[in-house]
Amino acid sequence: MAGRTSPEVTVFIGLKPTMTYVFQVITQLNSGAGPVVVKARGNAIAKAVDVVEVVRRRFLEGQVDVGRILISTERLTNHDGRDANVSSIAIPVTRTTPVPAAPTGPGSGPA
Repeated sequence: MAGRTSPEVTVFIGLKPTMTYVFQVITQLNSGAGPVVVKARGNAIAKAVDVVEVVRRRFLEGQVDVGRILISTERLTNHDGRDANVSSIAIPVTRTTPVPAAPTGPGSGPA
């Protein structure tokens, strides 16, 4: 279908190791999802940037575009019951080269 776009997928960055999130982003991009938005708050912002950089420089070099990065401040209630400002970031990543499709038809199966 012409003009059809894939739904946006969000990967939230937390306490897991960086490579866990890298593989989540790569899996989503390889499945045809797009854009994949990497989101983080507070201290996880640095890890979000690391995730996107590893994806674009180590695994999918020259195959992804980073969209317009959005930064904001969210007002949250902390564990003491006080309001606190927390910085957040959203980094959209899209695949620029199409994911190769599996061959179909006669002669495409295992020999």
